[in-house]
Amino acid sequence: MSSNDQHPQSRRPNLFVRLFSVWFRHVRVYSQNLISNGLPPFLEPLIFLVGLGLGLGSYITEMNGVPFVAFLGTGLLMTAAMFTAAFECSFGTFVRLEFDKVYDGMLAAPVTAENLLVGEMLWAGTKGLFFTFAVLVTISLFGIVPLGAAWPTPFVGFLTGTAFAALSLLITSFVKNLNHFNFYFSGFLSPMFFFAGVVFPVSDLPEVIRPISEAMPLTHSVRLVRGLSLHGLEMIHLWDLGYLVLFSVLVGWFAVARLKKRLID
Repeated sequence: MSSNDQHPQSRRPNLFVRLFSVWFRHVRVYSQNLISNGLPPFLEPLIFLVGLGLGLGSYITEMNGVPFVAFLGTGLLMTAAMFTAAFECSFGTFVRLEFDKVYDGMLAAPVTAENLLVGEMLWAGTKGLFFTFAVLVTISLFGIVPLGAAWPTPFVGFLTGTAFAALSLLITSFVKNLNHFNFYFSGFLSPMFFFAGVVFPVSDLPEVIRPISEAMPLTHSVRLVRGLSLHGLEMIHLWDLGYLVLFSVLVGWFAVARLKKRLID
């Protein structure tokens, strides 16, 4: 018996190739219906910007020393990343797991359950980067946010997408019915939109609520993007960056551990 026969694991592609194969599979499927998949997550923050920006903008000229429409626009960059990643790794993952049985075929390839789930998070992070970039370019064309200063924000969109992908996978590991995701979106993500500093500063919240706001990953994403785009970076933004990375790693680890059992069973 040859050494290759004795060690079949030696023929497994390296980690990068395995993660890339999962990521590229999602890219190919997503791009088959690019307009119908990509247009709604792109338009939603712009609709919020027009509705809230034009409506409240006539009453509120500035917020934290910057034009209100710029304050709101930088926040909406991160909500675009948050919602697209959350949908991908909640409804999308559940459908692939329970209805389409996509993962059964993927696990028949030389890909482990861990590779598959980490690839899911990387794909959701990529969507966060893409939609952050798309919205950034659009609002920059209208002069709302200077593109020259805000060009690094898509990378924060990637971190935001990865963080909410990890969180959504963890939620998915508990969900047994597709309708249960309504509690996640209506009871957690939608309120986060208002308590994470998107529409008004966290400092304006009652003191009892501020610690809760600081525990939300979106708060750190929004503050980091505003620092990059409008206010300039400070030491607190280093904490925001570390929080997003640590949140993604810890929550992602728990999510992978729980979903791995479900994938194998």
